[in-house]
Amino acid sequence: MGIQENKIDKYIGWLLIISVIVRGFLAAFIEFGNDEVYYWTYAMYPDWSHFDHPAMVGWMMQIFSLNLLFDSEFALRLSSVIFMTVDTFIIYKLGCLIKGKLTGLYAALLYTASFYAFVITGIFIMPDTPMMLFMLLSFYCFLSSFRAPEGKGGAMLLGGLFAGLAMLSKYSAAFIWVGVGLYVLVHDRKQLKNKYLYLAALITAVCALPILIWNLQNDFISFTFHGDRVSLFGILKPGVFLGEILGELGYNNPINYVLIIIALVAMWKGNKYMEETSRRLLLTVALPFIGVFWFFALTRPILPHWSAPAFSMLLLFPAAYLAEKQLFKPIKAALILMVAVLVLGVVEIKTGIVPLNFDEKSKTTVNYGDSDITKSIYGWRSIKDDFQEIRQQSIDEGLMKAEDGMIGLTWFPMANFDYYVAYPLGINMYGIRDISEIHKYTWINEYRGGLQKGADYWFLDESSDYYAPERYIEPLFKEVIPCDTIAVERCGKPMKYVFVYMCKGLK
Repeated sequence: MGIQENKIDKYIGWLLIISVIVRGFLAAFIEFGNDEVYYWTYAMYPDWSHFDHPAMVGWMMQIFSLNLLFDSEFALRLSSVIFMTVDTFIIYKLGCLIKGKLTGLYAALLYTASFYAFVITGIFIMPDTPMMLFMLLSFYCFLSSFRAPEGKGGAMLLGGLFAGLAMLSKYSAAFIWVGVGLYVLVHDRKQLKNKYLYLAALITAVCALPILIWNLQNDFISFTFHGDRVSLFGILKPGVFLGEILGELGYNNPINYVLIIIALVAMWKGNKYMEETSRRLLLTVALPFIGVFWFFALTRPILPHWSAPAFSMLLLFPAAYLAEKQLFKPIKAALILMVAVLVLGVVEIKTGIVPLNFDEKSKTTVNYGDSDITKSIYGWRSIKDDFQEIRQQSIDEGLMKAEDGMIGLTWFPMANFDYYVAYPLGINMYGIRDISEIHKYTWINEYRGGLQKGADYWFLDESSDYYAPERYIEPLFKEVIPCDTIAVERCGKPMKYVFVYMCKGLK
């Protein structure tokens, strides 16, 4: 029995309600990961742009936390919880625009089944969160304009605005304009006479000015950094490319990934289940997006979520294909898989019930927990109180002073220790290496007054991400004194250790 069209709006309503409740709970329940807590520094120290990414993710954290009046994980992730809900509704409306309400419902369900959409953009706070929202809005506006017999100038201008806001979120959002440009040049050259197209491009360029201004002020350091992360040429590494494909399967949901391939193959074979303009614009936006990152992955490792926005948009193909065939079981399977993996993942994070320490060196205290894949999102909340006892005792004994700061060697776990330990205790955290290691902390050091010669500092070192003090810290200080060890426990058993050092007399 098929889904009744007059009930689809109700189904969408329930989907959005259930989704926002589940993701809101998890946003409060799970501790920050390395990337998320680092982006908290964007909100703490806002700027026109930043070393790693444009400024939008920090602005969203500021807005939804009322400028950090509320600075819990839930408050800082609130934009993700809300934006993914809106994203799901936009995907639904795109499906309705392309083929009808059933396609819209299927697209919304497939999008909800995507780990990238549900978790990375919908629970975690990442640059992808605002980028995905503005990319979808931009695509909807451009598609609406191109599908109209005479074009819609207002829709095209809005498309340019949202494309600009997407670029203020993440540089890869530029693929919106790559796709629009290809579509116009290959399929719809009459748009070259459309003044609104150029005005839309101008609006995007104006939106991107903060990125340009900041990079001009900072020797284009952000572009240099990202240029070093990818390469046009190099030695082919098939294993690295295979790892990228496997990562894409995982991030996008393996069932979704296979459904996209099936739907695209069916279209290539002549099944015209989607009207021409929608099909062409989707392909010109998504395929170059994926193709460029596949090219980079041929020679060096990249992150699988870089291409995930394009796969999210391609979900409209299997949605339309399955709607035409009235097939719901593949969508049900995708949702079941997503829920199962999500539940198992949360249980593992909170209990460590499955032993994930496969490396022999993890059995030693110094490297304990280094192969546990949950190490970056568990245990941070418990460190502060133990460290405060150690710190207060050292202050009482005259070994350290209350105003002594903390130091870190790399942007993570430095940002984790900053948010969960230093910031709540009123201690300044400083990065003590070069910009390639500490990233935004290069600027934060200046905001906080800088490192002071002769001063004393605390250094906290994780066993799960261990930096040998004798190599990295001792050459910088007159004396480095091991102080104590904090055991971070999960279900009554240690999952990692934090070593506390007093660093005396910065040289």
